[in-house]
Amino acid sequence: MRFFSRLLAFLALFALGAQPVAAQSILRDAETEALLQDMATPLVRAAGLSQVDIVLVNDPSINAFVAGGQAIYIHSGLIDAADTANEVQGVIAHELGHIAGGHIIRGGEAMESATRISLLSLLLGVGAALAGAGDAAMGAIMAGQRAAMGKFLAFSRVQESSADAAGVKYLSEAGISGRGSLAFFGKLQNQEFRYGISQDDEQAFVRTHPLSGDRIARLREDYTRDSAWEAPDDAALETRFQRVKAKLYGYLSTPQRTLQRYPESDQSVPARYARAYAWHKDAQIDRALAETTDLLASAPADPYFLELEGQVLLESGRPTEALPALRQASALTAHQPLIASLFGHALIATEDRANFAEAEQVLRAAVARDRRNPFAWYQLGVVHEARGDIPRARLASAEQQAMNRSWGEALRSAMAARSALPEGTPDWLRAQDIEMQARAELEREGQRR
Repeated sequence: MRFFSRLLAFLALFALGAQPVAAQSILRDAETEALLQDMATPLVRAAGLSQVDIVLVNDPSINAFVAGGQAIYIHSGLIDAADTANEVQGVIAHELGHIAGGHIIRGGEAMESATRISLLSLLLGVGAALAGAGDAAMGAIMAGQRAAMGKFLAFSRVQESSADAAGVKYLSEAGISGRGSLAFFGKLQNQEFRYGISQDDEQAFVRTHPLSGDRIARLREDYTRDSAWEAPDDAALETRFQRVKAKLYGYLSTPQRTLQRYPESDQSVPARYARAYAWHKDAQIDRALAETTDLLASAPADPYFLELEGQVLLESGRPTEALPALRQASALTAHQPLIASLFGHALIATEDRANFAEAEQVLRAAVARDRRNPFAWYQLGVVHEARGDIPRARLASAEQQAMNRSWGEALRSAMAARSALPEGTPDWLRAQDIEMQARAELEREGQRR
């Protein structure tokens, strides 16, 4: 039974490896994305990479991963568990080690190798069974599966150790202390203790990662002798991190839990930020606006406080009142696409056709700078439809549906757009591209069934 439980775990690794990242729930927030990129930039340079995207995933578990391309995915639960920005930088440094080391590509090769061993053992087992040697068949299958699992898990542990070493190097070269990295590994070890995960050396061969105690001991030795060990944390990044951590908690958690963590007796900026989201979620608009008013009193030109005020007003049915705050927030961030999209939405929500031309201009600029923004595409489609431009409304819908992986709807919308757009124009070509992509994805889905 123990063997088969391990076999199931091994097979699950293959399933997880094949799971598309698009199936995850991605959180988009301008302030959070700006912070994570600023935290990562010196480490990305130290790793010798040009550009790495940091993507926030809506998942309460404490995890981060890379999944092809130059992107690091960080769970919201990891942000909540981290006490400091420095701890998150330690995680980013480790994940950069996976990217720089080409571990995703090599991991795929290791999976293929393990799969070949597994399949070969199955064929040998079937042959033995057909020859009437039942016990030999079972032995061949079990030995092969064990060998395949051991080969893949050993490879995974080597990758993790390599990423640990690379993370130490990148933090050092960026002049960032490893104190946060060490503290976060300690949190992971405490979590393992809490859930009764064995730290026994005899169980090490069935783990995807080296033993936490061994990792911490090795990292402590490397970090404490590094010249950056005593480097102070970046105070500005830390202030921004505490704001974002509270903001995410207020947005993702229930109002009751938010108010327990950030009671009204706490008058700090992060606490006010969290409570503003809690009151807004609880439909207590006056209290939410009171918090945003106090936040803006402390920093009148803070674009993210302005964005929040505009969001509360817009989502409480007061779009005209939201326009000044959102217009200013957009201008202060050089028309950051996510904030500009919210501003465009507010212009449309006024139902004043005099605002539609500006909304189209704002939204076109937003999708030009960030095509991976389904909300902006949807709003742009609304503008096109309101102005009678049905082909471009269908094209905008196709863009949104493709990003949401609704391939059947994307195909229909793209075909409708292409059939009505002037042939050879950029919009016609884009509709054709989406149509071809949707057909290919639908074909792949059919093959998987």
